[in-house]
Amino acid sequence: MTDSIRDITRKIGLPRIIISLFFIFLLILAVGIGMPFDALLGDIIRRFGMFGILVLAMVPAIQSGIGPNFALPLGILCGILGGIVSIELGLLGAQGFWGAILISLPFAVLVGVGYGMLLNRIKGSELVVASYTGFSAVAFMCIMWVVLPFKHNEMVWPIGRGLRVTISLESTFGYILNNFGGFHIGNFYMPTGLVLFFFVLCLVVWLFTRSKIGIAMKAAGDNPKFAIASGIDVDKCRILGTTLSTVLGAVGIIAYAQSYGFFQLYMAPLMMAFPAVAAVLIGGATAKKAKISHVIIGVFLFQGLLTIALPVANQIIKVGNLSEVLRMIVQNGIILYALTKVGGGE
Repeated sequence: MTDSIRDITRKIGLPRIIISLFFIFLLILAVGIGMPFDALLGDIIRRFGMFGILVLAMVPAIQSGIGPNFALPLGILCGILGGIVSIELGLLGAQGFWGAILISLPFAVLVGVGYGMLLNRIKGSELVVASYTGFSAVAFMCIMWVVLPFKHNEMVWPIGRGLRVTISLESTFGYILNNFGGFHIGNFYMPTGLVLFFFVLCLVVWLFTRSKIGIAMKAAGDNPKFAIASGIDVDKCRILGTTLSTVLGAVGIIAYAQSYGFFQLYMAPLMMAFPAVAAVLIGGATAKKAKISHVIIGVFLFQGLLTIALPVANQIIKVGNLSEVLRMIVQNGIILYALTKVGGGE
């Protein structure tokens, strides 16, 4: 019996078991203190769809061998830029949403290829370089948001130059996915289009990983020496992984923003890679292996935990900002645990 429990714990992972039990405990506690369960569940599903694609961006990066993509802000900035150009061109509704994605893709591909080439020159230090690259890109774009010649009345400051910190999407393509096929059941709202969009991209990534080039990319990440001996160009596979991750980051922030109702510029994208990394690690991924199932499980557990834990904490202890402290402990604790499991590389 003890051996069976040990095997189950090893297979599922102790952190995931603890977090799952804590999530169930919080659900029971939330219902016990009178919080509306259907509204909480609706919020979990909405956040699941919002954050899902950003977490999905970790899969090609990890499979190609560069590890968790802490430079996800590169793709996020490309997506924000595509969305802002779409608004500047006056595109509305579905045209605005798809236009933002199409406009962001060339930027994301170009940035992803350049970033992949950079990582090929510093193999073994990807995690450190990724963080600094993402931070530097966000700082650089803080300057560009001021000097770029945008003129749309809803984006620029009424006095002075530059774009606003928060750009509303209410009059352009806000909630376009959430409202597509959405329905209410009591206080529960199902954002059908948002969830379907996430699952379709999961399917696309899954099919890619089963393709010839996807298998080669995964082989390059799993065992670079064996891949080279088999005639696989490891450097090109790493560039492909970073490019796909950057593209998914760009698409992900557009889906996120339309559900949120606005874009946030300047320093807002700075730390967005960390919850994405934490979610995929909670789902069972490691710094060297990741699957679509890790993304789906991780997003649901991580966002569900935050969605329920924060209001429950605020209800129980109303002094101070305990909810934000709890979020940081959970998020950074999971990342720290995962990074302690990463061995040194050649």
